[in-house]
Amino acid sequence: MATTRTGNTPVTFPTASGGTVASTVPVGAVHAPGSPLDRGASLVEGAVVLDDTVAPNAPWSAVVRRGHVLTIVDVGGNQSADCLLYDADDPEERYSVPDTLAWQGNAYVRTGTVLRSNEGRALMTVVANEIDRQDTIGGACGKESNTLRYGHHVMFQHGCRENFLAEAGRRGLGVRDLVSNLNWFMNVPVEADGALGIVDGMSAPGRRVAVRADRDVLVLVSNCPQMNNPCNDFNPTPLRMLVVDPAAVAGGTRSAAAAGTLGGTA
Repeated sequence: MATTRTGNTPVTFPTASGGTVASTVPVGAVHAPGSPLDRGASLVEGAVVLDDTVAPNAPWSAVVRRGHVLTIVDVGGNQSADCLLYDADDPEERYSVPDTLAWQGNAYVRTGTVLRSNEGRALMTVVANEIDRQDTIGGACGKESNTLRYGHHVMFQHGCRENFLAEAGRRGLGVRDLVSNLNWFMNVPVEADGALGIVDGMSAPGRRVAVRADRDVLVLVSNCPQMNNPCNDFNPTPLRMLVVDPAAVAGGTRSAAAAGTLGGTA
């Protein structure tokens, strides 16, 4: 749970690994009492090998093994899950927006989209999706962009860039490793004239997207703390991260790959 605070003293949030991350987001940046929350379930059948809850405003990371499927649950609805992908064995190979969009010839991420690396190779594939379209154009918020877009009164608010840096540091990565990202559940329409904007989301409590790892992939997620646009309905809520092994029978004997712990090792 977050520690209490007054003024601009940081609040401490837990990470999936058992550590903590300090947040300077205003105390109001937590989901309102009585918010409808739906933890959902995996979109793909299989033995569960990882089941984490990402607190509002917090980062998360895990290695998803080849063939395993990660389901991201939008527990409260319209909560943007900013996401970066890396080859777990060679992080120099990482998610590439231009390669992904060029190969599929479409600006949106939908069921069947292959999420490609800067080498043009498949990292993950969207195998199920309960949102009409997912975004990979809008980028990640951060202190600098927040100040530019919304004014100097928000300069103390941390954003997804800061979450990425905190979690990347745990994985031996740094500033040079941050690239353009995915935004699960964020609505960024592209108009006929090429204009785009961050508008009200199309998600709802319990909506899900599932991605299959086409190789061992390091996944970084920022549970977006943005409070200045509608990307999370001005009401940050938790995310649920479920990894299953489809090759193993749920409730039965797991495969050798499923027996490993994915959340704490690279």
